[in-house]
Amino acid sequence: MSPSDSAFTDTLISREVRERIVIVGVTFPQGTQAATEAGLDELALLVDTAGADVAGRIVQRRTAPDPATYLGKGKVEELLAKCLEVDADTVVFDDDLSPAQQRNLEKLLGRTAIDRTAVILDIFAQNARTPEGRAQVELALLRYRLPRLRGRGHALSQQAGGIGTRGPGETQLEVDRRRLVQRMTRLEADLRQLDRTRQVQRRGRQRGRQRTVSLVGYTNAGKSTLLNRLCASDVLVENRLFSTLDPRTRRFDLPGGELVLLTDTVGFVRKLPHQVVEAFRSTLEVVLESDLIVHVVDGSAPDLQGQIDAVHSVLTEIGADGMPELLVVNKADALGAGDDDTGEEARRLMAAHPGSVLVSARTGDGIDNLLVTIGDRLRVGDRVVELEIPWARGDVLAAVHREGEIVSEEAGEAATRIQVVLDDAGKARFAEFLAS
Repeated sequence: MSPSDSAFTDTLISREVRERIVIVGVTFPQGTQAATEAGLDELALLVDTAGADVAGRIVQRRTAPDPATYLGKGKVEELLAKCLEVDADTVVFDDDLSPAQQRNLEKLLGRTAIDRTAVILDIFAQNARTPEGRAQVELALLRYRLPRLRGRGHALSQQAGGIGTRGPGETQLEVDRRRLVQRMTRLEADLRQLDRTRQVQRRGRQRGRQRTVSLVGYTNAGKSTLLNRLCASDVLVENRLFSTLDPRTRRFDLPGGELVLLTDTVGFVRKLPHQVVEAFRSTLEVVLESDLIVHVVDGSAPDLQGQIDAVHSVLTEIGADGMPELLVVNKADALGAGDDDTGEEARRLMAAHPGSVLVSARTGDGIDNLLVTIGDRLRVGDRVVELEIPWARGDVLAAVHREGEIVSEEAGEAATRIQVVLDDAGKARFAEFLAS
């Protein structure tokens, strides 16, 4: 298959049979052995999600990565022995490999060597369903593969030239690179068109002044389950990483009757590939336009703070840091008793984040409290205004009831006095009826 063919179908790990994988992690001075092991544990889950089995792991301490092979020479030999021992098909590194390191390792090991980014992109390629999601994933795959074309095709002859065209001609490498760039340009144009369509839809929602809330969080934290619980929807839910990639927006009512739009976004993960963030940037922009970010955390996860930091890292990359955020600790039903380490960590996390909410999206525990909290947080930036509407302007009175949340209403002799929560657009619309 040439690089001009769809990169979407050409995923990085074959699933015809379960491959046997050796995973590799390196501890540098700025890190710890425990963090490296935790990263490898997560990498093992990613490999399993991609459709392969982890047959072994190798860990090394280094002051800096080797420019040629990432690992030291002796460790590469140990890695080769491990691959032969467990009959491994592929080696996966927890950190990014340069194209040169990848080629050198494949020569020394005699088998495929890839990195964490390749595994994540492979999972995305499996799970994308909508045309936009498939285009975004293919674009990310091509951006990853373009620099890795270097060094391939050296043995291929150059194109033959006729009269007037004699000379070196184009190498196969140059042809492949040109085709990849052309395909990337086409995908970027398609995504820009889809983005324009989404912007039109957003402007329509803004004209209706509906509040918007975005669900963000680590992959498999339960965002889709929470969306189904709040909105009575039927979004796909699976207990696996990156089961849903495409954003979904649903409506739900706050206790006061206010209608709110809730959007489920793609899950994040540690070391989320930059290519993925760039490809999904237009999709993630919905977070920037939200009135509130609901950050869903898996309360049963072993490293809660690490997952929170990973999510905040991606939010910072897309410019969403500093936005109003509500921390929701999910999977309360999976937390143990008071002496359980996991439950204790979740309680410490909530103590460190005042105003956070503990829920179970699966059983519904804590959902009522969550709805009240979301309503309160959405009103933090609002201001209660008092309007005086003459009896003759029943149309204005009806519009106020539709536009804002009524706090109090008092009927007078010639007018009705209303205290109502309005956003800036609503305040401007009813400015002439502001009570002195």
